[in-house]
Amino acid sequence: MEHHVYFVDALHQGRRLDAFLVSHLPAHSRSHLKGLIESGLITVDGVPAKPSLHVRRGQRIEITIPPPPPAEIVPEALPLDVIFEDEQVLVVNKPPGLVVHPGAGRSGGTLANAVLARVPQMAGVGSALRPGIVHRLDKDTSGLLMVAKTPRAYRALQSQVAGRTVSRTYIALVDGVLGRDEGTIDAPIGRHPHHRTRMAVVPRGRPAVTRYRVRERFAHHTLVEVQLVTGRTHQIRVHFAHLGYPVAGDPVYGRADDLSIGRQALHAFRLKFTHPTSDRTLEFEAPLPADLSAGITRARAEGLSASQRKGTPQHRAVKRESRRSKRR
Repeated sequence: MEHHVYFVDALHQGRRLDAFLVSHLPAHSRSHLKGLIESGLITVDGVPAKPSLHVRRGQRIEITIPPPPPAEIVPEALPLDVIFEDEQVLVVNKPPGLVVHPGAGRSGGTLANAVLARVPQMAGVGSALRPGIVHRLDKDTSGLLMVAKTPRAYRALQSQVAGRTVSRTYIALVDGVLGRDEGTIDAPIGRHPHHRTRMAVVPRGRPAVTRYRVRERFAHHTLVEVQLVTGRTHQIRVHFAHLGYPVAGDPVYGRADDLSIGRQALHAFRLKFTHPTSDRTLEFEAPLPADLSAGITRARAEGLSASQRKGTPQHRAVKRESRRSKRR
């Protein structure tokens, strides 16, 4: 890992940040440096910045350059919870904490390493570092993920993802009590303007659509079933945070983890797609993992929301007593 610190001098006063970096780090391309800026790995006076920022004399530019990912992935015999497998497709129930594929700063211990150990002939299907991977789940999101085992399957599944014909349904526990029983969140998502490692709803972001249906309301949380129409980075987490109901336990977009789940309460529980060669419709479900089930149990123990208490015997008794008190 490389680490550099520069101070802007009079000669470079007023230059764009990306141009300043190119002049000081000629071994790195402008596009690579721009990617580091957008990932929050380059700061100006300790704050993430945009490539177009015009630097001022005396400002401190700090650069962290992670080691490049390996040229090729190394198979690792890690445990996999395989839901379905044939000669074309693999469907895996990913546990929380498992990264999907290698990237900057992580060369192994990923689902892709494990899949390659199970199916060595997948090497190079799609890309060297992401063999067979056609969609992703965040590290701490659990649930179903499909993997293509052949080039033909990769092309077919990638086309389905791009054409939005793959159905991906999640279970999420969110903070707060949603008022509507169902809804659609249609809000564009892009890089956060100030925190470049985060995503946000921004006017010039990429189109993003999420549909949801309330399953159960508790005193302080809501259990929702969520369907992705598009598949932007952190989409469900960003959309519900934008509504004011962040995913419970989310360390980036949420509040305090008051249910002690230890991660965002998000699970990809249903996956439906067309088999790449037989054209059969395949549909799978994965049960809730223990940590999320326990979190939902704790949320349920807080009691019902005010709207759900209406109509219960306890609620009717309270109403009757209230009316008697008013007549006295």
